[in-house]
Amino acid sequence: MQGRASSARTADPRTGLELRVVSKDTYADWHAVYQDNVGWMYGLMFAKVGNRADAEDLTGEVFLAALRPLRVSASIPEVRAYLRATARSVLAQYWRNRLGCEITSIDDDVPQVEAADPDVTDAPERARAMLEQLPERYRRILELRFLQGYSVRETAAELGISVVNARVLQHRALRMAAQVERKPR
Repeated sequence: MQGRASSARTADPRTGLELRVVSKDTYADWHAVYQDNVGWMYGLMFAKVGNRADAEDLTGEVFLAALRPLRVSASIPEVRAYLRATARSVLAQYWRNRLGCEITSIDDDVPQVEAADPDVTDAPERARAMLEQLPERYRRILELRFLQGYSVRETAAELGISVVNARVLQHRALRMAAQVERKPR
């Protein structure tokens, strides 16, 4: 299914328009599109957002957004290119909602992502250093939400505040964390 057949291009003598011969290198159905691409898409999203729950949600959003306009008859490289473009839009919206800024750079050639060795990353140290620079209230809400995996409702109950206040506090904490992260060290 993933063989790379080349597609031939030729000009139609009657219209002068370029025609492309569709190769047999296409997906059989939507299930095949999903199965072949969900792994690298999830890996990409996880690399961009850094947490499992959001990566899963964003991966689902990409496939839902691509479902209607994407043709199953498109070649495998065309499907992957479309999914990358859709991922770029979904990520832009995610970061716009989270931090008020867009982070949408995605490499054109995304390799199959394998499970990273947790001992190799410096993310825990960077997260700790960033959290130490935040006020106690902001640090606590981010720890509860993202390090301990609490829901917004559980976080609000733990902090003794309303759910709306917890969301506002989380938003402010994320914005401040982004500013701290951007500062040169």
